[in-house]
Amino acid sequence: MVGLATVFGAGGGTSSYAEVETTDVVVLWGSNAREAHPIYFHHVLQGVRNGAKLFVVDPRRTASAEFADIWLGLNVGSDIALSNTIAREIIHAGLAHKEFIQGSTTNFVEYAKSVEPWTLEVGSKVTGVPADAIRELAHSFAKAGSAQLCWTLGITEHHNGVDNVLSLINLALLCGHVGRTGAGLSPLRGQNNVQGGGDMGALPNKLPGFQDVQDDVAREKFNKLWGCAIPPENGWNLTEMFAAMERKDIRAIFVIGENPAQSEADGAHATHLLENLDFLVVQDIFMTKTAELADVVLPGSASWCESDGTVTNSERRVQRVRKAINSPGNAHDDIQIILDLAREMGHDWKYASTEEIWDELRSLSPMHAGMSYKRLAELGGIQWPCFSEDKLEPSFLHGRLWDKDPAKRGRLAPFSVVIDEPPVEATSPEFPLRLTTGRRLDSYNTGVQTRGFDSPLRFGETIDVSPEDAEQLSVRDAEIVRVSSLRGSLEVPVRIDKSLRPGLVFMSMHFPDQVNTNLITIDATDPKSGTAEFKAAAVKIERIKEKMPIAGE
Repeated sequence: MVGLATVFGAGGGTSSYAEVETTDVVVLWGSNAREAHPIYFHHVLQGVRNGAKLFVVDPRRTASAEFADIWLGLNVGSDIALSNTIAREIIHAGLAHKEFIQGSTTNFVEYAKSVEPWTLEVGSKVTGVPADAIRELAHSFAKAGSAQLCWTLGITEHHNGVDNVLSLINLALLCGHVGRTGAGLSPLRGQNNVQGGGDMGALPNKLPGFQDVQDDVAREKFNKLWGCAIPPENGWNLTEMFAAMERKDIRAIFVIGENPAQSEADGAHATHLLENLDFLVVQDIFMTKTAELADVVLPGSASWCESDGTVTNSERRVQRVRKAINSPGNAHDDIQIILDLAREMGHDWKYASTEEIWDELRSLSPMHAGMSYKRLAELGGIQWPCFSEDKLEPSFLHGRLWDKDPAKRGRLAPFSVVIDEPPVEATSPEFPLRLTTGRRLDSYNTGVQTRGFDSPLRFGETIDVSPEDAEQLSVRDAEIVRVSSLRGSLEVPVRIDKSLRPGLVFMSMHFPDQVNTNLITIDATDPKSGTAEFKAAAVKIERIKEKMPIAGE
């Protein structure tokens, strides 16, 4: 969200899902949508069937790459190098959209100067991608009547994730692929309703509707309605909160629907900090590892069927959620838990319904103002922004940048000078393999919501290794090996994967009770977003003498 908000003022994808079905070029960058976002990938496939050219940029030859016209298998962490090389080729080939750049952007001269060293030869050497493939992507993207550039955690889970995003936005600005039907930037969110959480103000520097907490005018609206004084300073993101725990500046934590004991990088250290709090409260629908550490556990509701409210997806579409069943046992609706806690703390917040809460939000957030429950039901959801109850805005954002009247274009979109930086942890003779992490089709995050159900696709956690590395290490399929980084070691079965290049290994985080991958990931973080570098750690693999899995393990 940070990169998009920096350039455009709002942290949402600029297009709708339907637009990828009619665009000319689709670039999936750092996204294995076939496995991680399968519903969206069906839209991509429809676009391919309709004639779109598909490029997949990923260190692994993923299931998504199998559908691509061209796969660009870049070295982990070389995304900015590749983006800058593509940009230079577009500029030197005379394919940049000069009219859009001149009328709707700023800082182009500085940006063009910054990418000048990135010739095809230099870019190919740094990224590992053949120069011809880089040229093909550059020319196809620039010449397309419309193009969609999509990314997910393969871009953001780096120590410079925000700069990675800015580098992709640069390409869209360079070619005028934003603010028009079929042309846009689509971040595929890592979890359900992540977009909605940010929209509602679950960010340390934003109020609902992406209004800046340091904006006196915006803050005063909330102060007046809520009868309080919101502090004008930005708060801490999750990474900063863990740093504050270590300094003992935070001694109590309230965790809602999160499992940081198993989802944070360098998991042993994160668990240690949680264990040493004075007071830990967890509100969740499962007894997670984090909940097991808590002083108090508040059983919440499964919001998709036990609550009334709304959910917002990656295309900014707000949809109604309706309660179908009651929560079991002592579980309570999440909103009711918050209201009960507020009352115990001396604040008796009274709402007759979730609709009343939503209407309060609409009165404070202009981009939600036109979304009444009635309209959401009638239309099957509405994309923000929706400023009025008698009008719908276009499915794409930032059309203002194309207005013929310069005065109506508003804040112009700035190009960002971004510098190529390799992963924080380099490989070495002691740790010669690059570990990257991701998701598999049948499972989700730390497995809390999925591992309780069987799947014919599931084979448990493995360390995926290229055939070349397997031969060099003399390891076999299903052989249990020891995988180590500077932070720790774990034992895991080998899975030989032809989609991997030599030197690259892959693991997921779906089975932490059996194999806690985050014991060996690095907690180097992006200072702008607070996201850890889950995608790049240095590891080694060692054989464990003749150790093979036992039936039933």
